[in-house]
Amino acid sequence: MENNIKLLLVDDNPMVLNMLQHALTPFANVVAASDSADALLKAVDDPPDLLVCDYRMPGMDGRQLVEKLKSRPATANFSAIMLASRSDIDERLSPQDVADDYIAKPFFLKEATKRIKRIVDRLALEKMAKTAPSDGVVRGNLAQMNVIDLMQSLEMGRKSCQLSLSNAGEKCEVFFAEGQVKHATYGSLVGDAAVFKVLRWTGGNFELNFEGKTDKETTQLNTQGL
Repeated sequence: MENNIKLLLVDDNPMVLNMLQHALTPFANVVAASDSADALLKAVDDPPDLLVCDYRMPGMDGRQLVEKLKSRPATANFSAIMLASRSDIDERLSPQDVADDYIAKPFFLKEATKRIKRIVDRLALEKMAKTAPSDGVVRGNLAQMNVIDLMQSLEMGRKSCQLSLSNAGEKCEVFFAEGQVKHATYGSLVGDAAVFKVLRWTGGNFELNFEGKTDKETTQLNTQGL
């Protein structure tokens, strides 16, 4: 799953561009552009899965770039994250529904990277689901995407499925409905207690069965709370 997502990063500030590119490269295939014109050419040549771009840039701004790419069938299928000042987000961007997420500048690199990675993980999971084998089960290992990232991705994508986790002979089953955990088992544990046992797993394997369902509801907390 690593480097499964093509990410186009656009910012006219060389320091910000270099800083983000370095932070994002470990979990995405990052292509950097210093302005919207350069980004447009690179997107046409190789359409991205995710666009992360600054709003205020000379010439074509970030919103215009998104709109231009969305208007072309060959480059329309992507998610977008906009980097902008708080005032621009509140007054110019949010009502326009330009992007999937907005990150206010100035930002802390660690927090910005974490938020971008959530979108990357969701897109990676969707790609895996589309290329699942004939049995419809998506398989992976927790070194690629840990339990917390998996759960956040399923919540963001509002997925209904059965998540099976295994590690060193231990096994946990977690059922989701519209992105929310409804039922979980881990040995004799059920509900929230079962989920808590596996949240810190970083090794092992996972399987996602999008046909898996249950009528049981044993969890008390929602996915975000867990």
